[in-house]
Amino acid sequence: MAKKRVLVIEDEDKLRRVLELQLAPNYDLDLAPSGEAGLRFLDRADLILTDLKLPEMDGMQVLAHAKQINPSAPVIVMTAFGTIENAVEAMKRGAADFLLKPFSLDHLSAIVEKALEVRALRDENRALKEELGRRYQFDNIIGHSQNMQEIFQTILRIAPSRATVLLCGESGVGKDLIARAIHYHSPRRDKPFVKINCTAIPENLMESELFGYEKGAFTGANLTKPGKFELADTGTVFLDEIGDVPPAIQVKLLRILQEREFERLGSNKVRHIDVRILAATNVDLRAALEEGRFREDLYYRLNVMPLNIPSLRERKADIPFLAKHFVDKFGRESRGEPGILTDEGLAKLMSYHWPGNVRELENVIERSLLLSPTSTLKAVDIKLDQSSKPKPAVSDFLPEGVTLEEHEQSIIREALRRANGNKSQAARLLGLTRNALRYRLDQMGVDSSD
Repeated sequence: MAKKRVLVIEDEDKLRRVLELQLAPNYDLDLAPSGEAGLRFLDRADLILTDLKLPEMDGMQVLAHAKQINPSAPVIVMTAFGTIENAVEAMKRGAADFLLKPFSLDHLSAIVEKALEVRALRDENRALKEELGRRYQFDNIIGHSQNMQEIFQTILRIAPSRATVLLCGESGVGKDLIARAIHYHSPRRDKPFVKINCTAIPENLMESELFGYEKGAFTGANLTKPGKFELADTGTVFLDEIGDVPPAIQVKLLRILQEREFERLGSNKVRHIDVRILAATNVDLRAALEEGRFREDLYYRLNVMPLNIPSLRERKADIPFLAKHFVDKFGRESRGEPGILTDEGLAKLMSYHWPGNVRELENVIERSLLLSPTSTLKAVDIKLDQSSKPKPAVSDFLPEGVTLEEHEQSIIREALRRANGNKSQAARLLGLTRNALRYRLDQMGVDSSD
């Protein structure tokens, strides 16, 4: 690995020579006896070590030039005791650190090494953020169909604002991807993006996870812990599957949306935050509202800017592009070369109903390439989920002598029987969330906690 380059600006010849002998074994050096002489080396330096008191152009002016020409390079200021106030001022203007003369050479080496490590971490962090930003550019979100192009245009209009956005659509359509695209096209792109999967957090832990807690708030709370909203301050919070949030937490979310304030569990101190809220759901929140499972005031706070993400069935024109992307991706991962999808294989993909949407298509391509003897996918190599069938048409009539309510209850009981009483599995069979099933069981007079 190439050595880092350090620029040393020091007008005392003896000290400049000492610095050279100490740093030369580990770094490439540029040496300058004055600030003016050092200017020509600023643009290529990884770190700048300058004396504060210099003839003509002093260290403070060198610092100002460095911040314009090479802002990522840390500047370390050397100063005598009598100019310590100036060193503090240099720190305020962006210097990374200062060395008080006389200093030990070991201390010098430690200061330089630390400053370069901090720079490396900042460069890595910046590169990661730039990579994330590129990943969520529209060029990297596959959507050539007209309805997806309209989604992209809407994102461009709403991203610069702080408006709350409600993303609606079936599971697997890419709501997470769209939420991140909104964030990375917004002024908050360099701030935190915190995703909260509302279905993955147990109800009894949700308040402490979202809003944090104080030490001693409950048994086992040995330390104070900030919640996810607090960690997202100045950034974006993405509430995935918002329809599964229990009523008690809905009240606290409403306060966040209205006042941008909350209290940690076990604390009376009101904390204020600046966050943008994005939410997503794959259930009909209006139906949940009418059934009393979702607060009306929270619904309207979330529904400021609704964005309906089309299912893959509604954007079949995108299937060839998505399939090619996944075949290339998983071919390289599993076989070291891009995969090939034949016309017959594509025709099979185009004729499928894709209940799992883009996520299911991705899984099918990965599974098919893993099981295929070659990297070329023919129709016979496409391994579709045979247990997934198109939903049959609903009968025009109820069984004779049976009311709609009775018919619904019999279907729920049958689903519970097939699931051996497992409510999560029964809810999946019925196409409901667990909370929606619990609501219906309560209406039937069946103990939903049993």
